[in-house]
Amino acid sequence: MKNLDPMTKNGFLYPRSRYYGAFSPETLAFNANLQEFAQKISYISALETGGKLSPEEAYTQVKRLWKQLKQSKKELRIGSNPSPETK
Repeated sequence: MKNLDPMTKNGFLYPRSRYYGAFSPETLAFNANLQEFAQKISYISALETGGKLSPEEAYTQVKRLWKQLKQSKKELRIGSNPSPETK
């Protein structure tokens, strides 16, 4: 089997979409966190559906990821002060 370029493999396993919203470093960072959250939720769902994770363990992992995403939103101050572009 041929070795894959790590960037190609990483791009395949963790695809990223473009960000189309109003630009600020905070919103861009939160968008990256949100995409990572969605990807991890997808893996957890697939593992639970396939019987590799118990429903309780899947729930625990999803809850932990949700708390991390909420903390990220709070730290980046997303939604607390609307930017001038969105008014």
